[in-house]
Order: sequence, then structure tokens, then C-alpha cells
Amino acid sequence: MKTSIASAIKQFRPGIAPTLVVLVLLPLMVGLGCWQLSRGHEKQLLLDSYAERRAAEPMSSEQLNDTADPAFRRVHLRGQFDADHSVLLDNRMRNGKAGVELLQPFHDQASGLWLLLNRGWLPWPDRRTPPAFTTPEQPLNIDAWVYVAPGETFQLHADPAATQWPRLLTALHPAALWTELGRSGFAYELRAEAGPGTYETTWPVVAMGPEKHLAYAVQWFAMALALLVLYLYLGSHNKKEKPHGSGHESTQHV
Repeated sequence: MKTSIASAIKQFRPGIAPTLVVLVLLPLMVGLGCWQLSRGHEKQLLLDSYAERRAAEPMSSEQLNDTADPAFRRVHLRGQFDADHSVLLDNRMRNGKAGVELLQPFHDQASGLWLLLNRGWLPWPDRRTPPAFTTPEQPLNIDAWVYVAPGETFQLHADPAATQWPRLLTALHPAALWTELGRSGFAYELRAEAGPGTYETTWPVVAMGPEKHLAYAVQWFAMALALLVLYLYLGSHNKKEKPHGSGHESTQHV
């Protein structure tokens, strides 16, 4: 047994270049697979938290500022929209259709707090024509939930020189809007539930579900295994050949 193992090791000659390739790619593939598993676990925890908090009764707006972890918590609001400062978030797709999301400041009467409320998605079939929307003037009762993006996202802020409203942006952090308007507002976006003054209010919590991350992890691990098997196979069949004519030359020298 020991002799056969020693013989196999002695005959294993993979070469320098393939060994360097495996040393670089194998840890990379395994690392990417582990990272995908980790991301899938994080997404699952996020979805579990979302489901639990979305099933709870809405809290009052006064409780919102005192909540240490407001993500996905439901809130009951009563107040009015600020129709003069609307933001349209561009490049929002629904079922393969292009559109925008309408965000407007909302002044809550009970707490006196300003909130950035997402009223939902609007189709935008023709970019030559601005999306049409209306804003209720009377006070409304609205149930909404706090949206906190998973991880840090790249934020594009409004150009200070662009004073025309509504503004078309790719992304907006609420703090940037409150600073510009000189108001004290809530730090996160709220997304309205279906009700008065809303458009299409169905949002995916995460862009990619845990099952996608698991599938990508399996792919990375499978590629790592295939690379290792190929390396072992080629190395064990790559026997070192003697240089041509070496035996004849050695006889002449003797």
C-alpha cells in the first residue's frame, strides 16, 4: 500500500504553470462560494425579519424616532404631502416595463416629523413625456413601512443648481433632501402600503433571493472541484520523458 502511494506521488508531475494556476484559482473559487453562502444567509435573515415585522400592528409616528432598529417596521401616519418637492426615482422596472417611483415629503401631524414617503411605482412608456401624477391636498391616513437598504448603496445626490421640481434622480438619501430643504426629517425612506394617494406599491425586499446565492455557491464549488480533479488527472498522466538521444550521447562520453 505504501509502495503504491509512493509510486503515485513519484509519478505525479503536474508542471509549474498548472500548479501556479491552481494555487491562484482554487482558493478564489472556494472563497467566492463561501461568500455566496454568507450572502444567502444574510438575505434569509433579512426576509425573516421583514416577514415578522410586516405582520405586526403599525406603531405610532411618535414611537418611530425612539426605535433603535426601525427597518421594515410598520407605521401609521396622518398628515399631508408636500407636492412642491417631488422626486422621481428613475430606472425602476416592473414586469419588464420601465417606470419611476414617486417620493414626496410627508408632514405627520401627530409627531410633527417630516418623512420621505414613497407613494409607489408609475409606468413611463415614453421618455419624451414626463410621468403624470397627482397629489392629494387633504390630510390622509396612511400605513407605511420603513425601508432600509441591505448594505451601503451608491447614492447620487441632486445637483444644487438644478432647482426645478419634480427632480428625476437615480437615487436619493433622505438626509440630502432634508438638508437642502432646511427641515428636520426621518433618516430613512418609508414605503406606503396600498391605500389613498398610492400607486403600485409592490416592492421586492431584496433584488436577489437566498436561493440564487445558494445556486451561485454550488456553481463556484463545482468549478473548484472540476479544476482540482483536472489538475490531479493531468499531473498523474504527465510523465517526464527523457530528452531524445540522451542515452547515445552518454555512451559516447564514456
